[in-house]
Amino acid sequence: MNVRTALVLLALALATIFALVCVLLTRGRAPAACPHRSPVQEDPDGGQSLVFADLTPAELAQVVRYLQGHLGLRLVDAAHAKPSNNCIASVELQVPAKAEVLQFLDGAGARPPREALAVLYFGDQPDPNITEYVVGPLPTPAYHRDVTVRRYGGKVPYHRRPVTGKEYVDINALIQRELQKAPRFLAACCESDGTDLTTLTTAPRGFKSGDRATWFVLFHGVAGSGYYLSPVGLEVLVDHGDLDVSLWQLRRVFYNGQYFANMRDLEEEFMANLLEVVRIQKPQAESVLGSMRPRHQPGSPGPLHYEPQGPRYSVMGNRVTFQGWSITFGMSPSSGPRFFDIRYRGERIVYELSLQEALALYGSNCPGGMSTRYLDGSFGIGRFAYELVRGLDCPYAATYVDRHYLVESDTPKTNQNSLCIFEHDAALPLRRHFSDSQSLYYGGLRKTTLVIRAISTLINYDYIWDFMFHSSGAVEVRVHATGYISTSFLHGQGTDYGSRVGPHTLGTMHLHHMHYKVDLDVDGQLNTLETQDMGYKLMKEPWSMQNTIERLYLRRKRLEREDEAAFPLNAPMPRYVSFASPNSNKWGHPRSYRIQINSFAGEHLPTSSPMERAISWGRYQLAVTRRKEEEPSSTSIYNQNDPWTPTVAFADFINNETITNEVSRGPLCRGSPTLWVQPWLLPQPEASHVLQPTWVGDGLKGTHWDLRGCPPTQDLVAWISVGFLHVPHAEDIPNTVTVGNGVGFFLRPYNYFDEDPSVDSPDSVYFSSEQDPGTCGANPLACPSPACAPHLPPFRYGGFLNLSLAPPPGAL
Repeated sequence: MNVRTALVLLALALATIFALVCVLLTRGRAPAACPHRSPVQEDPDGGQSLVFADLTPAELAQVVRYLQGHLGLRLVDAAHAKPSNNCIASVELQVPAKAEVLQFLDGAGARPPREALAVLYFGDQPDPNITEYVVGPLPTPAYHRDVTVRRYGGKVPYHRRPVTGKEYVDINALIQRELQKAPRFLAACCESDGTDLTTLTTAPRGFKSGDRATWFVLFHGVAGSGYYLSPVGLEVLVDHGDLDVSLWQLRRVFYNGQYFANMRDLEEEFMANLLEVVRIQKPQAESVLGSMRPRHQPGSPGPLHYEPQGPRYSVMGNRVTFQGWSITFGMSPSSGPRFFDIRYRGERIVYELSLQEALALYGSNCPGGMSTRYLDGSFGIGRFAYELVRGLDCPYAATYVDRHYLVESDTPKTNQNSLCIFEHDAALPLRRHFSDSQSLYYGGLRKTTLVIRAISTLINYDYIWDFMFHSSGAVEVRVHATGYISTSFLHGQGTDYGSRVGPHTLGTMHLHHMHYKVDLDVDGQLNTLETQDMGYKLMKEPWSMQNTIERLYLRRKRLEREDEAAFPLNAPMPRYVSFASPNSNKWGHPRSYRIQINSFAGEHLPTSSPMERAISWGRYQLAVTRRKEEEPSSTSIYNQNDPWTPTVAFADFINNETITNEVSRGPLCRGSPTLWVQPWLLPQPEASHVLQPTWVGDGLKGTHWDLRGCPPTQDLVAWISVGFLHVPHAEDIPNTVTVGNGVGFFLRPYNYFDEDPSVDSPDSVYFSSEQDPGTCGANPLACPSPACAPHLPPFRYGGFLNLSLAPPPGAL
């Protein structure tokens, strides 16, 4: 062996020893956990957002104890109450008046007293009625005041009350007794003795004010699957209007296109061979139509969403902050998600953003389907927002928040983890440009968004409510529909009303319609409504005068009255509609936020319908009205069961009042009395009847009216409707997918800023041809976080804990 060979072998040996030492030193060392911080933080503003906070379980219980001890009436727990009893139907936060809240948030005003709104059913009175009380102050109530007359102009009739779970149980008992009167028919048609059939409620309950009679559709019940796809062809009309449950009756029976007085008549027709019976086999769990059980073993996991260094947002009680955003969130048991005091960069953009109602209106040639107009607020959009499934309903590492409510019980209930908050990477540039001329560079910004989500299961449908906050200063509101379609038994010309989706199943056509309240305060409350759209003007070419050209120009208009600002559903409306401030940005344009609606709604119920006024908000895709404290909502939970005499009719909000803002001179008001008009909106800029306001500023450096001490004569609020027509089809089996079934709207800054505010985002990327984009200094994308395990909590789900085997309202 020569010296060279020995040196080579020695070098190889040293390298081997070094490698072994490295292996030994790193053996058993787990990947470093990703840095993680909890998004839950202390609230630096001293809890100002708590003025909007939902009631805690302790506060709910305290209100119940107060009412039990101070009304002088015997109150029965609503979970067991008969119609002839008195009971507490619900308790929730009484949102303070806006003027009081703003004095507290923005001025030196005192914190408004914390109060509850309690709804009571008084069935054990000479004049049964629904009464609403404001109870306060919390946490130790000392007073209650009846606000029913002030809110509704009189007592609310007792027949308008939503149907309780106990009432459904009693109805089901009646139906079961009646089914036993036709045993041979049930055995022949459905392989059933009636006890294994389940029912689905419809609504409204009759055809005139005072009615309380409901069609119930019967289905085969199969454990572990949606029964909504297995109708047996039998429907029954139950009159449950009497306060004495023993006097309730079955008024009508429908089967396969025929109507009967009762189940005995149906049985007699069957025994006389006068009835055409469609024999339906009882579905088996392993082959039932609509089963969502997996058909294959799990595959490899999909992409995982997580924050490499922990969440970049903070949750402080009922307030979320994220990259300049501050949002106060809550949940109404009836109307669902609601948000207050939405600010961006410290400036309030929206005072209130809240879901108002969700309508599902059906068509069919069966009585239950053809008469159904569900107003989901009456059932409880927030109440039935159940626990979210980690990793599917929301990202696994999202922040989950409990919501508490008290409805139809003396005991508060909790839907744990029923609201989620997360930052979403849309895998789409917010903006970008690749320059291939003059100079070579790339600039862009990832589109990441803060999302606040809840999902409501309202009998068969699941609605995914998303509220999204973009780094561009835009707010996006979106709803997706999934869950099961509602069906009718297929008979006759059934396909005139939908599509056949099973052997005897008609997927019935229906429209979804959602309504939102948006109280915009754009740079203050002194807003006007402006529209912009395009037009063409035929003119001679200025440079030659020999040819003509269609010149595109911008049409601007300020809307002055509510009737002008009520845009009918599906009718053309201006492409740009904005809430405008009297203050201007750097370039002299009014600071504004644009409302941009994304909807493909079906046709509204004809105004000739006797129940249309109850859903008259559906006439409009957008309506802007004066904000009034006595018009807090566009609907009422009492509209469902008496749409013929609606407790709240949105159409009455629109009475052609002015929506322009005048500034009145006062001792604190600086400037001249004026009607504010944008200069380019004046027909004659020199018109002597227009008084110019005092303004401060310096040309293009930014101008604004000095309006301190000049309160607006009216605040404005926007009411927005979105929706879609759904004609079910085979691909709605097993149930409806979210793809293509999402609608919503944007609130987008429009000259509100001097430039896109996302330019300040730390996520921006820029590198030129003269740089090495593979280095960290030039490009943060080249240096992602080191490979490490995300901080993921163990999977748990308690969504079934608060439920018993008793069905939810409407499903028996």
